[in-house]
This record gives sequence, structure tokens and C-alpha cells, in this order.
Amino acid sequence: MASASRLLRSTIARPGALRVYQTKLLPSSSRAFSATRPIFSSQPTIMLEDKPNGFGFVRHNPLPAKPRQTSVTEIRGPYYSVMGLGYLKDVLDTMGPHVDGLKFAGGSFSLFPEDQLRKLIDIAHSYGVYVSTGGWIEHVLTQSDAVEAVDKYLAKCKDVGFDVIEISTGFLSLPPDDWLRLAQQVMDAGLKPKPELGIQFGAGGDTEAEDLESMGTSDPSKVINIAKRFVDMGVERMMIESEGITENVKSWRTDVIQAILRDIPMEKVMFEAADPKVFNWYIREFGVDVNLFVDHSQIVQLSCLRRGIWGMADTFGKITTYRPERKQFAGPGLLVHFLKNQYEIFYLGFEQHNGEDHQQTEVVSKARKVTLSNFPSSF
Repeated sequence: MASASRLLRSTIARPGALRVYQTKLLPSSSRAFSATRPIFSSQPTIMLEDKPNGFGFVRHNPLPAKPRQTSVTEIRGPYYSVMGLGYLKDVLDTMGPHVDGLKFAGGSFSLFPEDQLRKLIDIAHSYGVYVSTGGWIEHVLTQSDAVEAVDKYLAKCKDVGFDVIEISTGFLSLPPDDWLRLAQQVMDAGLKPKPELGIQFGAGGDTEAEDLESMGTSDPSKVINIAKRFVDMGVERMMIESEGITENVKSWRTDVIQAILRDIPMEKVMFEAADPKVFNWYIREFGVDVNLFVDHSQIVQLSCLRRGIWGMADTFGKITTYRPERKQFAGPGLLVHFLKNQYEIFYLGFEQHNGEDHQQTEVVSKARKVTLSNFPSSF
């Protein structure tokens, strides 16, 4: 640490070269979208990343630590199959580091006894996994007093521990301003809205392709325009519905995907891709950073593809990244990053944090700047 200390002090004469922060976690009315675990919590080491004792000698793509803004994977929970406490724990015991979110579908959570639902959500949170309601609010909006129903729905969802409220309108015709108003109400309730956008009316996962085709599709500009408005109001991420694009279509509408990503930052969207051929295509076309929703039964296959250790004929050995590692000098509660003569120093006070850039931004946004005069003497 002495050498790091000398390097630190040698930069004082160069304005702008040094940034020192003392972090202080602030109370929040809602959990972080990409993970519920505190940002400094340690993550288990998987064998692929264990160089001394595991398979760390095998080339693989790095995965950003949670909470992630890119390479986010959300999995479907109970719907096509039952998922109880033991089942979910088995999934997350083995694949928890690769899972960011758990989504209920079709209002399935309303069929659970409340104590079991709370336990299921608690298990997800203990692995740093956020929990989404899925799009059941579409059914809530059809009640005779929709305003009262939505109020009660949001209150109960927050009470049992949900983090994300998906706002889907695949079966409803809702004016854009009302959709934004609904998202704002979710935010005001201390929850995270996740609008689900798509070009296919009547999309819901169980609709036949012929029925969808007879309804026609919307112009992609409609999706892009409302997505921009959601981004402007502070929505963190939107789900792009697969129906009409890669699901229940005679040929994929890749032009729609390209149009969306031309105007909306990739970290702001997540694509439904619960089909191996579909998520293989997304990773091949856009790389490992693309955010995807898959069935829980597909998490291992997708993770092998993201990490570049397996794939299909068109992706095997071809999925890669270029991300030079930073040199790190760490002391008690301290991490120093050296990159292009910029020294970013975060005094954590209780644990090292080997995060990626987006996590450092998260820290900075909650930090209070300090001077060298009151910087810890242990450095």
C-alpha cells in the first residue's frame, strides 16, 4: 500500500486527476432495479472465475457484478411449471450469480398462500435477485373502479415485497398519457415501473399465430416514441414483447429490433427471448451486454452463451469481449483503480468492491466528497 500511497500523492499537483469519495448508503423508498442486495455485498465465486482452484484458466467473457445495467437476465418463475421454495432455491443456489430478476407471469402469484409468496420473494432477494409482478396489472385495470383497484394492487405488491411492477397493455388499448401516468404512480408508490412495449396487439404468450396475424401490427415508431417518453420520465428499463417480432410470426421482424436500438439505449430495454434460437440470435447480433428475459429452464444455456464457453453452430467459440482488466491496489476498505492516468478512489469502510463502471457510478451518486486532510490514515 505504500507504493499506492505515493502514487496517490503524486497526482495531487495535477488538477482533475484525483477523485476521492467516502461512500454513505442512503435510505431508499424502493429497491434497486437490477438487484436487491446492497451494492457492496460479496458474490459467490463460480468455478469459471476461480483461477487458483477452478476453471479460471479457460477463456471466458466477464460478467459485471450485480447490480448490472447490461447483461441483465430476468427469468420466468411459476407459470408453465410450479415453482416452490425448494425449486427456486435450487435454481439460485447453482445459477444465482447469473440471474438478476424473477418474473411472475399471468398473475400466478395471486394463487399462492401469502406466507409462501413472501418466502419465495425473500429467497430471491437473498440472492440479489429483484422480483417482478409480470403484467397482471392489465387485469387490474379492467375492474369497475380501476383507480381504487390500482391503488390497492400497488400497496399490496409493495407489502409482500415486490420490486418491479410490469405495466403491460398487450390486451388493452390505453392512451399514452395514461400509460405514463400509471408509471408515475408506480414510482410514487416506491416501486419500479417496467413498461412492456410491443407491436402486436393481443400478445400474451398463449395466443395462436393466426389470431395475432389477423389483428395486424403497429408501426415500430409507436413503440419508439412512447419508449422515449418513458426514458425521459426516469423509467430504468422497458420490456420488449416478443410476439409479432420473434414469436408467433412466419419470419422474424429484426427490422423492428434494429429500429428500437437506433433510438433507445440498449441498457434501457430488455428483450423477451424465451427460445434458444432467439436468445442465440440476440447475443450473436448485439453481444453479451444485451438484456434478455428467458424461462428459468433456459438460464444455464443462456449463461454458457454469454460467458462464451458454449453455443450453437453460429456462436460456438465466437462470442467474445475486449475489456482489459484494471490494476488494483487495495487496502483495508479501500479500492484504487488505475486507468488512463485517472485515479478513482472509493473508501468503502467495510469491504472491498470489485465492481464494473456502472457500479462505481452508483457509488458516486450516493457519495459525499472528502478532502485528503480527513482521508483515512490507514491508506
